[in-house]
Parts: sequence; C-alpha cells; structure tokens
Amino acid sequence: MILIDYKDSRPIYEQVVDKFRLLIVNGVLKAEDKMPSVRTLAVELSINPNTIQRAYGELERRGYIYTVKGRGNFVSDTEGYKDEYRSEIFGRLDEVCDSAFKAGITAGELKDRIDKVKEGESDDKD
Repeated sequence: MILIDYKDSRPIYEQVVDKFRLLIVNGVLKAEDKMPSVRTLAVELSINPNTIQRAYGELERRGYIYTVKGRGNFVSDTEGYKDEYRSEIFGRLDEVCDSAFKAGITAGELKDRIDKVKEGESDDKD
C-alpha cells in the first residue's frame, strides 16, 4: 500500500502523509474506510510507531481522517479534497515554472520534461 523512499529528503512522516493523501484523493481509500492500525503499519513499514502516529495526527489535523477512541482511525468524507489537492499541486507547479523561466528554461523544455515524467522516462541528468 505504502512504500517509503529512504532517498527522499523529506521526513518519513511527511512521506506517509503524502502517500495516504494520494490514496484518499484518488479514491483508493474511501470515506469511512478503516485505516491500518498504527502498530500494524509501523511493523509493515519497519518504522517507529511514533512516526505513524505523527503522520495520522497530521492527516487528522488536515481533515483527511478522524479517530474513534478504542476503534481506530477512519477516512473522513473527502468530498472537495481532490480539488484542494489539485490546487496545491498547481501552486507548487507555478512556483517551479516561475523559477525555471527565471533560470532560462523555455516553456518547450518544460513541456518536454512533463511528457518524459508522464511516460516514466524522467532522469536527473539534464
């Protein structure tokens, strides 16, 4: 369900948050679905349970999940989160494009890179 990228510079809990947000936004996890227990997920990912607890806390703070005492964590009604997530992605893309243009990268080069990423051919050699 979730894979941790140890080469990623972001903290592990942020990676967990992002992976679950994607699963929720894409409808893999639906409203009222039970989340894996903290202990189960920690063992599955071979990471500290406190890291999972921190990720779940962040997901709850953002409204993606809610906790029922004694029963666990559940996916919230996520209506509208897809639009929010898309807006966030486009905001980050706008910042990257602005930086790219300031660095002399053309719109054509950006489009070519987007096409490569879409096809899974992206490399960091450029």
